[in-house]
Amino acid sequence: MLSSSARGTVLVLLAATLLCAQDWQTADSLPSVDFTGLTAGQKSLALKVLRTASCPCGCVMKMAECRVKDPPCSYSRTLAAIVVDTVKKGGNEAAVLAALHASPLMHRFDPISIPVTGDPVLGPAGAKVTIVEFSDFQCPYCALAVAKLNAVLKAYPKDVKLIYKQYPLEIHSQAALAAEAALAAQKQGKFWELHDAMYADRTHLTRQNILAMAGKIGLDMKRFQQDWDSPAVKQALAREQKQGDEAGVNGTPTIFIDGKRYNGELELDAIGPIIDKEIKGK
Repeated sequence: MLSSSARGTVLVLLAATLLCAQDWQTADSLPSVDFTGLTAGQKSLALKVLRTASCPCGCVMKMAECRVKDPPCSYSRTLAAIVVDTVKKGGNEAAVLAALHASPLMHRFDPISIPVTGDPVLGPAGAKVTIVEFSDFQCPYCALAVAKLNAVLKAYPKDVKLIYKQYPLEIHSQAALAAEAALAAQKQGKFWELHDAMYADRTHLTRQNILAMAGKIGLDMKRFQQDWDSPAVKQALAREQKQGDEAGVNGTPTIFIDGKRYNGELELDAIGPIIDKEIKGK
């Protein structure tokens, strides 16, 4: 058993860790980032970039956040050094961003080809930009992504389309069942209706509840149940999971924009500039 003084030390350390994790957006120091030699203005610029630029390691965090929450990450540590060095040499924000862009670490996720023929899609067929989402119906983050991606589609009604790919995680006991149900609903042209219903009640995805959802959206229930349990649907799910594995998916939601993995926030003000850049490049 720990002594009272030892327990006190542990509590202090835990409190400091939690405080640090909460304050990455305001902290004036970051683990393994040496700001020595920078003026107050230069340090402010370096911190601004580190707080707003996404870490390309796949963590879906900003660089400053990654330094605080995942200090061993070599990506954020190396890129933070580039930021500080560029600022120290007199670089402005544009120069710092250019230096980051020039690093091979920022291009870990080069464009890849993802088969999408026959997959459910929202948006115009001739859209300039294609977003592919690998998702899990039981995932809380995927549920939050629904409204955010719908907002993107609403903001770009002619230029963006969204394609949904199944990637149920093993940690979610009902996710594969729900994915197969969605694929069965797709055969009757009702994928998105069941998609919305299941995400709206993602914590109760039992077979009985999904059947009730299917009935409410007007599916032919006999055909739906036959398709749901069919080898064809199970093969289709396995195929999409394999596609996700080949694309390097290891969590959900995982987003690709025109084949390029996107690790940033899904809010419109974050993803919008990326989409705008893709549209301009067409």
